[in-house]
Amino acid sequence: MITVNGIPAHPLVVHAVVVLLPLAALGAVLMAIRPRWRRAIGIPVALLALVGAIAVPIATQTGEQLQRALNGGGPLVSVHESRADTLLPWAIVFAVLVIATVAVGIRSDRLGPEGSVALKRATLGIAVLGALLGIVVAGLVVWIGDSGAAAVWRGSF
Repeated sequence: MITVNGIPAHPLVVHAVVVLLPLAALGAVLMAIRPRWRRAIGIPVALLALVGAIAVPIATQTGEQLQRALNGGGPLVSVHESRADTLLPWAIVFAVLVIATVAVGIRSDRLGPEGSVALKRATLGIAVLGALLGIVVAGLVVWIGDSGAAAVWRGSF
C-alpha cells in the first residue's frame, strides 16, 4: 500500500479530486455564464479539470489498496467503492469539454470581432455542455465523498 509519512495515500490523493473537480466545475459554469471570462480563467480551469480527472484513477487505485489492507473494510466501503467506480468516464468527458471550450474559444478569438459566428456559437455550446457536465461531476464527487465519509465516520461518535 502506498503511504505518505505512514498515512495511507488514499485520503490524501482523494482531496485532489474533491477540490479540483468542483473548482473546475465552478469555473466551467462561470465561463458559460460570462463567455468573456473564458479568456482570463479558461486555461487555469482547463488545468484544474485535467489534473482532477487524472487524480481520479490514482484515488481509485489507492482506495483499492486501502480496502485490501482493511480486509475489505465492510459494507459501507463497498458502497463507496461502487460509487467511486462511476466517476472516471464523467470526469474525462468533463475535462475534454472544458479543454475544447478553451481551445475553440482561442481559435474564435484569433479570428477577431468579424470572426466566424459559427465558431463563437460552437464555443458557447461547448461551454454550456461543459458547465452542465461540471455540475454533474461535482454532484458525483459529493455523492461518492459522502459514502466514503460514512464508511470512515459512521458510528464513531
